[in-house]
Amino acid sequence: MKNFGLNIWGDNNFILKDDTININHANRPSLLEITKEIREKGYKGPLLLRFPHLIEKQISTLFNTFEKAKKEFNYQGNFQAVFPLKVNQFPNFIHSLMDVSKNYNYGLEAGSKAELIIAITKTPLGAPITVNGFKDKEMISLCFIAAKMGHNITVTIEGLGELETIIQVNHEFNKNVETPVSPKIGVRIRLHSSGIGIWAKSGGYSSKFGLTSTELLEAYELLKKHELLDHLWMIHFHIGSQMGDIAPLKKALREAGNIYAELKKRGADALGAINIGGGLAVEYSQHSNNQDRNYSLKEFANDVIYLMQEIAKSKGVVEPDIFTESGRYIAASHSVLIAPVLELFSQEYHEKGLRLKEINPPLIQELYDLFNSLTREHAREYLHDALDHMESLLTLFDLGYIDLEDRSNTEILVNLIIKKAIALLKNEGTDELKKLQDRIQEKYLVNFSAFQSLPDFWGLAQQFPIMPLDRLDTKPTNPASIWDITCDSDGEIGFNRDLPLYLHDIDVSKEEYFLGFFLTGAYQEVLGMKHNLFTHPTECVISFDEDGSYTIDHLIEAQNLMDVLDDLDYDTNLIDKALKYQIEESTHISKEEKRELLGKLYLYLSENSYLKTIQAQNENI
Repeated sequence: MKNFGLNIWGDNNFILKDDTININHANRPSLLEITKEIREKGYKGPLLLRFPHLIEKQISTLFNTFEKAKKEFNYQGNFQAVFPLKVNQFPNFIHSLMDVSKNYNYGLEAGSKAELIIAITKTPLGAPITVNGFKDKEMISLCFIAAKMGHNITVTIEGLGELETIIQVNHEFNKNVETPVSPKIGVRIRLHSSGIGIWAKSGGYSSKFGLTSTELLEAYELLKKHELLDHLWMIHFHIGSQMGDIAPLKKALREAGNIYAELKKRGADALGAINIGGGLAVEYSQHSNNQDRNYSLKEFANDVIYLMQEIAKSKGVVEPDIFTESGRYIAASHSVLIAPVLELFSQEYHEKGLRLKEINPPLIQELYDLFNSLTREHAREYLHDALDHMESLLTLFDLGYIDLEDRSNTEILVNLIIKKAIALLKNEGTDELKKLQDRIQEKYLVNFSAFQSLPDFWGLAQQFPIMPLDRLDTKPTNPASIWDITCDSDGEIGFNRDLPLYLHDIDVSKEEYFLGFFLTGAYQEVLGMKHNLFTHPTECVISFDEDGSYTIDHLIEAQNLMDVLDDLDYDTNLIDKALKYQIEESTHISKEEKRELLGKLYLYLSENSYLKTIQAQNENI
């Protein structure tokens, strides 16, 4: 059974049962079963399934692992966490997140005014809110309003100008007030330590955010001068998302820990927390030879606790509370994108596609004989002969000595010989055979947009686990590249001979074949683009009852064509009138046909941009 690397990236969230991939929870339903139930309700195109129990699993694992580390080292500070809203602001996710995290005093992090409003309205009083990113007076004022509401909110200073604005707003909000109330203040520090990988620039002296040591001292003096030093609560740093190596974090922790201790000794008595930002990596790889991280969550927590304790003891200061803002770790696993395959583009390279004549050109007849007599003993020799014959035959076609049928037969026979030779020599794994797989890869047209649903693949070459929902008791043999339905050649997940994906050979005119794209819950939705005006897929929340059965809740259908145009500020009333007018004014069709055309037009306008499968077309849906 082919497991598509499930043991590497799956984290025991899914299991293989018979020939399907199933949710490893409650009654263990298959993803195929859930998909078919939703499609039977009339929802076609790609689906995004959300699983709140996986959000809860990540949160509980994070908190429990840090609590165990605290206990092991007898660490006196607290552990707290917030979810950075930039990772996923969609309501179905946020509502589930806040619902399953009630027992953990879990909060939210905001980086914009709109995110701040979400944080204020969704975070329970007492749970932490942190505010990062560049801020103007209005945004800082919203933080003061939140503090007066009773929220446990910390405003992180990204530059000295923000601190001056905080001082100004504090004066305005607390002037002539009997009981002054202000938010806590955090300071983001610009570390010498840098991250690694794609997001390495989040750390180091050239990073976008944070105060240098000189600016930090100036900030300290300003806070002291304006009697706000007792609000300085947090040191914050961040060295990048998807931190695959633990070493840069250790270096950053030592640097930040010493800055914390120096400020405490200088007189920042209220300072009590270090926010280590996000960066906790997710394992996306499907291949054991190319894994994304070199550490476990336990090692991560132990290193953070141990190093902070070591610095606090050596400097003679109180052990700080530890904050994390790990969003990818919390959100990535909770959603699965499921999309049907519409077409296989290379299926013409089958023996049934041959158009052999009674008398064929000698080289084509020789190719046919090579194919039929190919054995393991002669596989490599015959393969080389076939490739040589192909070059000769294509030259003959260019010179006009063979016709189009001969060229077609050449392409099919060489493709078949390559497939057969690779199968016979599969245990050799030579570079030559790997390169030849590029020649025989099957192109799967899949009903989704990579730009809308996997923007990190397009923009950052981030790999995501991909596998079919069924036929898992059958070995897949087709080297697969995946084409999305956008009118853009970048919308392709190409076959990678070093990280190969193999899928099944199927006839989509007779049966449906669904692919699952996993670990898509972080960033992919909020970064998704309406390229070609493909919209967010139909989404729903899959919850489990006490008896183990599942329910499909909070279903939000993908936007229809007119809604998408309305989002782009087209006047859809004018569009509607123009379409109706052009049909009604047509002089070459009858009134009855006009009514029929209008009916069909409005039916199509009420649907989304995604394509219909052949099965759906046959059902007239």
